[in-house]
Amino acid sequence: MRRLSPWGRLLAWGGPGVSRRWYKAGALSPHLAERLCLYETLKAAYDERCADRARTAGGPIQISLPDGQQVEGESLRTTPYHVASQIGQGLAEGAVAARVNGALYDLDRPLESNAALEFLGFDSPEGQAVFWHSSAHVLGAAAERFYGALLCHGPSTQSGFFYDMYLAGRTVLGSELPALEEACKALVREKHPFERLEVSREDLLELFKYNKFKLQVIEEKVKSPTATVYRCGGLIDLCRGPHVRHTGKIRVLKILKSSSAFWKGDPALESLQRVYGISFPSPSRLEEWEQLQEEAASRDHRRIGKEQELFFFHELSPGSCFFLPRGAHIYNTLIDFIKSEYRKRGFSEVVTPNIYNAKLWELSGHWQHYNDHMFCFPVENETFALKPMNCPGHCLMFAHRPRSWRELPLRLADFGVLHRNESSGTLTGLTRVRRFQQDDAHIFCTLGQLEGEIGGCLDFLQAVYSVFGFSFRFYLATRPEGFLGDARVWEQAEQQLEKSLNDFGQPWELNPGDGAFYGPKIDVQIKDALGRYHQCATIQLDFQMPMRFDLTYISQDGSTSERPVMIHRAVLGSVERMLAVLAENYSRKWPLWLSPFQVMVIPVGPDAEAYAREVRETFHQAGFMADVDADWSATLNRKIRKAQLAQYNFQLVVGRKELSSRTVNVRTRDSRQHGERSLQEVLLRLRELRDARLRNAEELF
Repeated sequence: MRRLSPWGRLLAWGGPGVSRRWYKAGALSPHLAERLCLYETLKAAYDERCADRARTAGGPIQISLPDGQQVEGESLRTTPYHVASQIGQGLAEGAVAARVNGALYDLDRPLESNAALEFLGFDSPEGQAVFWHSSAHVLGAAAERFYGALLCHGPSTQSGFFYDMYLAGRTVLGSELPALEEACKALVREKHPFERLEVSREDLLELFKYNKFKLQVIEEKVKSPTATVYRCGGLIDLCRGPHVRHTGKIRVLKILKSSSAFWKGDPALESLQRVYGISFPSPSRLEEWEQLQEEAASRDHRRIGKEQELFFFHELSPGSCFFLPRGAHIYNTLIDFIKSEYRKRGFSEVVTPNIYNAKLWELSGHWQHYNDHMFCFPVENETFALKPMNCPGHCLMFAHRPRSWRELPLRLADFGVLHRNESSGTLTGLTRVRRFQQDDAHIFCTLGQLEGEIGGCLDFLQAVYSVFGFSFRFYLATRPEGFLGDARVWEQAEQQLEKSLNDFGQPWELNPGDGAFYGPKIDVQIKDALGRYHQCATIQLDFQMPMRFDLTYISQDGSTSERPVMIHRAVLGSVERMLAVLAENYSRKWPLWLSPFQVMVIPVGPDAEAYAREVRETFHQAGFMADVDADWSATLNRKIRKAQLAQYNFQLVVGRKELSSRTVNVRTRDSRQHGERSLQEVLLRLRELRDARLRNAEELF
């Protein structure tokens, strides 16, 4: 039986003013054929050099495994895959990549010296990232042949992978995605090996001379004499790696969607097409993922926001949310929660301007790093901008008068409105907006107070997240490219954060090069009910901004001026984003203290309606979100069921008996019946449960 190759089809495209042309998908264009020929020449010479080096410099090495076992190998010959095969074929086939002396490694890359070796499967975060990055290369290889695309950027993400590609004005149509997916699957079936090749910078420029995007990356990112490329079928791509052994390891691959993007995220640059995908090492994992997607879709905060009338967006103010009364209740309750913690922890709330002269951002260092994401406008021949963050304003507040050591630590908290000029294509419900508020605070302290303050920040976030029921994980993000300040100061700051994390006693991971431009940071990811992780809280250490603003305080002996240290911290992060995370985590069933549906009063008949409204008003005046269902066309059971489906935490049923005794009959949304109680008793108990911020108030009533 013959199989029709996915490459055996003709594609045609053209845009306004562009002559329509035909492209035979699968046929290597002349420049791709030239690139492949050069690669094969370079690879042959490289392999010969490696073989010569193995003959002359190879020797015995010791390989240490995580369980303490020692394995003998031969340098420049033994690969992680060889070691895994000796231990067991199951390990060898299940491994995605290896970690060698702390660095990620291809399974088929020879070990060069004594090594501490660890194998990474798909279930590890690093293994998953490698697997999905390899899948992005498969997508790129298919796109080059399917569209004749110029490939730009193809990373793994937390939820799969994508590849950005340039199609000279053409768009990727949804109707083409099944054929593109089949082209990817053909590459998988062919089990193309991922080949790693180290080449000179000169050869890099020759390999990618027909791709202006890769040339820009080489010019901007490749500073060393050599760099690595990987081959996958006909694709040659600039990449650090590592990758899976061959494309056949990607048992299941699915193309999800396409969208538009911009080169480097800049709308002023070329428009690109972004194609998203997901992949797994087995069909059963895809089935699990699809079930999870169905559940995630039912929990989508945008869907919940519409169903529960919490918020909406409008095209006349894109990226800025309209919070309806029930949504505003949740929003304000979250802020009030943080304010109550501020009072316990010695923070002072301040209010700062929304608009600043651009000179402020130039002084802080944000302008050269961030001005493209700011809303700027002229005012009397000067450039002003809406603030995207609060820290420079807090520096002005610290500096507006002389400060004494007695005032430190000075903890300033600010819920000021922030604006960031996000691209319209990236706006996603409440998780990516242009207008938002943060539980933003900055701590100015001495070096001697630093350890205690960071510990206090960690304790703060643990206290808040335990109320929500979130578990979390820490990442230490270190010095990035383009950092401000002295490298030695950065090292000092990183060491301090590392010590604080170790003292806190929770596991953490290193995220090298992902710090803010002004200082290292601790990022905190929370885990929701679906097992997904969300970036919310952050603790950032900053030695740079106090220097840029020349912030000082009078030392204890009064003889010198000292420089404070600045800590940037947030627990909720964006209140909008946290509200989205909570909506999806609770899936409409808000805990009593946050709920926009706390109490529904249900009169049995018209003669109890006045009392029902009195009960509702009593709870309303006590700060509860309370409603009355006086729909006489519905039966009592139907009204109770309606309130339960609407996720009212408590239903208070009142009739003639309750009217005469000033009581209510208490039910919960999970069908618990607590019976008849006095109105004041119920009010007192619900206040206690609400103020304690318990997640299971219905059970504890």
